[in-house]
Amino acid sequence: MMNALTLFDNFMNDGCSVTPDFNFTTSVPEVDVKEDKDAYTMKMDLPGRSEKDIQLELDHNVLTISSRHEEKKEEKSPDTDKSSWLIRERSSSEFSRSFTLPDDVKAEKVSADFKNGVLSVRIPREAPVEPRRIAIEAA
Repeated sequence: MMNALTLFDNFMNDGCSVTPDFNFTTSVPEVDVKEDKDAYTMKMDLPGRSEKDIQLELDHNVLTISSRHEEKKEEKSPDTDKSSWLIRERSSSEFSRSFTLPDDVKAEKVSADFKNGVLSVRIPREAPVEPRRIAIEAA
């Protein structure tokens, strides 16, 4: 007895030039970092992702930005009540980047937002500690 999967296998094996596209991506997005007297600002383009796909962690002055995203492309047979999967393709990508921050950051004030596929991280700076003169007392 021949079923739909057998027909699909025969189609693939009978000289059809269709090749599965294994697209497991581990590319790392580039980041722009701007410095001014009050803060460092990082911007990273993450098209196709949402804020739910992104994790930020700050631990001992190391900021880690990571993400895992999975896209699904599904094709169904026309009769949705009696359908069975013949093709179900997935594409997945993930990355992790870590940045050692300078000592002058206010770790508790770091903030992030995600808008139109761009992650923006604002890292406020503390005013630099100015050297001071220490008076020497006579004994």
